[in-house]
Amino acid sequence: MKPITLTDQNFEEEVLKSDLPVVIDLWAAWCGPCKMIAPIIEELAEEYEGKFKVGKLDVDENQQTAIKYGVRSIPTVLIFKDGEVKDTIIGAVPKSVFVSKMEAI
Repeated sequence: MKPITLTDQNFEEEVLKSDLPVVIDLWAAWCGPCKMIAPIIEELAEEYEGKFKVGKLDVDENQQTAIKYGVRSIPTVLIFKDGEVKDTIIGAVPKSVFVSKMEAI
């Protein structure tokens, strides 16, 4: 299972209306730390299939969503449940940080 590609257009349907909690990696192609966590995001998509929806949102192409959630630096990972942000992780952090925050949801 690969992370789903999120956009300003599909955000409401894929994230806000999701039955599952959603982990979103807000990233950009030019961002070095974003590239560092990309393999972790892919692993989480596989390991949590059926428990979490995992997606990636390119902030350069989807600025409305990034602005709406006050994203000032990337990578920013938002964890949603029931249409609300439950946790935020900023920067390149170890996989264990993502796992502990996801398990707490």
